[in-house]
Amino acid sequence: MAESEHSDGEPGRVVNVAPSIDYGTRLRAGIIVPSGNPVAEPEISAMLPDGVSPLFTRLELRGSSEQELLAMLDGLEGASRLLSHAEVGTIVFHCTAVSTFAPELAPQIVQRIARATGIPGLVTADAILHAITALGGRRVALLTPYNRSVHQREIAFLESHGVNVVHDAFMGLETNSEMGRLAPAALRDWVLKQIKDDVDTIFLSCTALRSAGIIQAIEQRTQRSVVTSNQAMAWQLLRANGISDVNPLFGRLFSLRGERAAEPQECVPR
Repeated sequence: MAESEHSDGEPGRVVNVAPSIDYGTRLRAGIIVPSGNPVAEPEISAMLPDGVSPLFTRLELRGSSEQELLAMLDGLEGASRLLSHAEVGTIVFHCTAVSTFAPELAPQIVQRIARATGIPGLVTADAILHAITALGGRRVALLTPYNRSVHQREIAFLESHGVNVVHDAFMGLETNSEMGRLAPAALRDWVLKQIKDDVDTIFLSCTALRSAGIIQAIEQRTQRSVVTSNQAMAWQLLRANGISDVNPLFGRLFSLRGERAAEPQECVPR
């Protein structure tokens, strides 16, 4: 018998039952993603618990040039205001490459969201720092699908906030579409080949990678904590709003019980 049907006790009679619809009774979250990203929405939606409803909008970004990355922010206030019309409790700017472009950019994005809407903002770069801190990451492997310049900027961002990147590798891809087409199994195998003995935390960067379903497998194979961009943002979104549900399917980070996201490490001179 289909889940949307049940018998009312009368032989041969089936009554249709409307499916349960989640309208965000615990939290409605507005999330801004790159226009070319086909992955962030389904992954974040899968990670959020019952009662938390993500409402998405998009800003144009398909490539990886400096001009394209920074141009995504041109529409930040407009997109934030549209999400505010739905009375969301938080507005998330969710793009790793843009939010880690420079150490000072993430707080500027949060401030711009708050000024435009009066609603608290979150940004991917901060979520990543919170996640690494919460997991006690001391020696991090940064693995990205990006081109060299985007990858190097991300190393500089992490190190400017006290994250010790002891190993790194990148794929050299340019577009969200290319990144989103990577098969999870191939991505998992590439990650496993990169891990060195001196690493305690693996950060697999990019919101366009189909990485949610391989977090647990990589942690089990390597016995190391895994952070991904979508996972870190989903976790940060919940903890910042006092929601402490756990879900070990998405890694050790989601198994941390009853904690608000810790403040990221202080920026230190490079």
